[in-house]
Amino acid sequence: MEKREQLYEGKAKKVFRTDDPELLIVSYKDDATAFNGQKKGQIADKGVVNNIMSNIIFGILADAGVPTHLVKQLSDRETLVKKVTILPLEVIIRNVAAGSFSKRYGVDEGSLLAKTVLEFSYKNDELGDPLINDDHILALGLATERQLAQVRAYAFKVNEVMKEFFLTRGLKLIDFKIEFGLCDGEIILADEISPDTCRLWDVKTNEKMDKDRFRRDLGNVEETYRAVLDRVRA
Repeated sequence: MEKREQLYEGKAKKVFRTDDPELLIVSYKDDATAFNGQKKGQIADKGVVNNIMSNIIFGILADAGVPTHLVKQLSDRETLVKKVTILPLEVIIRNVAAGSFSKRYGVDEGSLLAKTVLEFSYKNDELGDPLINDDHILALGLATERQLAQVRAYAFKVNEVMKEFFLTRGLKLIDFKIEFGLCDGEIILADEISPDTCRLWDVKTNEKMDKDRFRRDLGNVEETYRAVLDRVRA
């Protein structure tokens, strides 16, 4: 598969055209950002960890019936994916209170939620990715009712599968962010699943094993990312 010109560069990835118009190459970067880009830095080999971990998890989810954009891993940093029209929505699932949820609602971090929470935010950097509800999504034409129902169903399925998997690796899935897109008119999972997009705590110690180590200057960021990948690969 021939890599051609770069189509896009975001905070964490570069996307390249290939000689097949329906396939793209995603290249993962070591750049790290937090708080909507206000904090910036580098995490050594973050791109390697996120690429490999995403592909392992996407494979597990595909086996569980969740369609994804993954075609095949090309190298430690690059993966071949289906061309997807991304819905401008961040889909957030919360099992335990943490981060912005705790601040917004005054709930102690680490509190188990009585019900799994699904949140949507509008992917718009200029507006600060505001939270929106189903009616907003439909009113703004960001997705149809059918697409929204499919996104919800897949999001909860992803949560069910990942919670079970991570527990076998000694990790609690606190919350996570995923993105979906359209491929041949059907909703599929895209983007990535990694310590950048998931809050993962050690089952025994509650040690934070995710991007919060970068956000909150907790130290051992690179070592923690590699430790998570080692657990996922185990």
